[in-house]
Amino acid sequence: MSDEQTTGWTGGQKAFGDFAPGLVHYTDKVLFDEVWEREALSKRDRSLVTIAALTATGKTDQLAFHLDFARQNGVTEEEAKEALLHLAFYTGWPNGMAAMTVLKKSVEDQGEDRK
Repeated sequence: MSDEQTTGWTGGQKAFGDFAPGLVHYTDKVLFDEVWEREALSKRDRSLVTIAALTATGKTDQLAFHLDFARQNGVTEEEAKEALLHLAFYTGWPNGMAAMTVLKKSVEDQGEDRK
């Protein structure tokens, strides 16, 4: 992807505006415009890798966003549940339980949005 092309990602800008311009730049321009757009892995696969890393490290604040993003990238609710169950054995039961709690809330919130 050339410097002129972007995905239009503005999550960093929305979160931090002018408060943390360096973090905004690396989030929007490098992470989402470059890393997430690399062709060697699909966005679906990148989502699963990201969910695994966030679950393993207990980063549930970031996990909420990435579970929703994974669904946009083609990961089904059942696949997300199965991935988190599998991860619980490798990352520790508390991390798996915490991640599943985040997914459950996300699914429930989406159900509320559809009403």
